[in-house]
Amino acid sequence: MKVQWALIFGILFALIVAVFAVINVDPVTVNYVFGESEWPLILVILGSVLMGGLIVGLVGVFRVFALQRKVRSLEKENAALKAGADKESAEAAADSDEDYLKRDIH
Repeated sequence: MKVQWALIFGILFALIVAVFAVINVDPVTVNYVFGESEWPLILVILGSVLMGGLIVGLVGVFRVFALQRKVRSLEKENAALKAGADKESAEAAADSDEDYLKRDIH
């Protein structure tokens, strides 16, 4: 359900941006470091939205990879701790069995 709401809000946002961009078609001057040029405002708006979406998407992908790496390391640590705990419990069980057998003999 969460994905469906995100999709609905994404489509709604895209529709609002498209309507806003179509209304604003006047040429504007865009200043670069090395010069300036005139572009239709619709292209400036759509280009800005696209660049913002790409930046947010790349940051999201980076965070996902970082979290996957963290999960992998924590899973390895968890497996090592479980192996240590299993070894300790097996040793404790063996020690208690030896104590039990010694009590039965005497």
